[in-house]
Amino acid sequence: MDNPWLTIIGIGEDGLVGLSEASRKALGEAETVFGGERHLALADITGRGRRWPMPFDVDCVLVCRGRPTAVLASGDPFWHGVGSNFAERLSKSEWIAHPAPSTFSLAAARLGWRLESVVCLGLHAAPFERLVPHLAHEARIICLVRDCKAAGDLANWLTVRGWGASRLWILASLGGSREAVTQYRADSYAADSGVSPVAVALEANGPDGVPRSSGLSDALFVHDGQITKRPMRALALSALAPRPGERLWDIGAGSGSVSIEWALCGGTAIAIEARADRAVNIRSNAATFGLTHQITVIEGAAPQILSGLETPQAVFIGGGFDAAMFDAVWSRIEAGTRMVAHAVTLETEALLSDLHQRHGGELMRVEIAHAGHLGRYRSWEVARPVVQWSAMK
Repeated sequence: MDNPWLTIIGIGEDGLVGLSEASRKALGEAETVFGGERHLALADITGRGRRWPMPFDVDCVLVCRGRPTAVLASGDPFWHGVGSNFAERLSKSEWIAHPAPSTFSLAAARLGWRLESVVCLGLHAAPFERLVPHLAHEARIICLVRDCKAAGDLANWLTVRGWGASRLWILASLGGSREAVTQYRADSYAADSGVSPVAVALEANGPDGVPRSSGLSDALFVHDGQITKRPMRALALSALAPRPGERLWDIGAGSGSVSIEWALCGGTAIAIEARADRAVNIRSNAATFGLTHQITVIEGAAPQILSGLETPQAVFIGGGFDAAMFDAVWSRIEAGTRMVAHAVTLETEALLSDLHQRHGGELMRVEIAHAGHLGRYRSWEVARPVVQWSAMK
């Protein structure tokens, strides 16, 4: 970093007093300073100040490329902030960053919480459903929200879903002269017109959260009967071996249950479904689990729709598998990609047997029976057997 033209500065509620000497020097030398209205006021920037456009866009800053420029952001610009937006567009020699303590750090310090064990979420521009995968008994969560009204909306959202007994802290203007920390129960918090910015800290108390084992209950999903049932879904996910950051193609996604469980493990999924009504169900399920940012729903018939999609690390085909589907998918995926396919018909079973002979992997036939009533007694109700082929290209 010989002479970076852009300085990304994290600023707190204490304004210029809390900035490092390097940050103040960069502000003094900058021809133009970008930030939100609050940031510019905290730094006492007037004539040189430029407010962020709405919606946010970094291009207005890039117009100043090569000229001394500063960007103001709240706290740590690389934690739910603008820092990464610039890092993705610029070479490392063009920018330097001077972060301040994040709101998460300040909130944890006020509450005495171990930050490494706290879930930190930015909900100022995201749905509250992002909380769903993290809600569990005594889970500690810190959320960034827009204002006190949004904090009240969050408290109501928690209450409606059975988490009203959770302890809630409203933390406003942390690090500044107007700092305030107040504690409530979620079901007793009534939003007011208090100061901003606001963070909400939560110690969850409510019903059981979403299990983290493979094979969630079928009842958790909206579906029309077209769903990979819980036992077979658990076996499919075991073979798919999801890992954080990996991408799944879920072909013939039905309800999207496999995509959702994959995303709960930290990956992203492209759910491909030919029927529009089932695509609606997938979107509904993704929203319920707070995973719309990790699951992309594509309406269309495979394999034609596969052209142009980002390559996956794993592929699941739960129905509609045939030789043409295999050839199209196998030719598009890279070496090392994991594929899992299910068959319930004799014809598809024969195809999987042939593929197993040609490409190896594991071929498994699964027969499952559930206890059911038979008059005054009980009997086994046998489901159709499912054949699973799993292989790595």
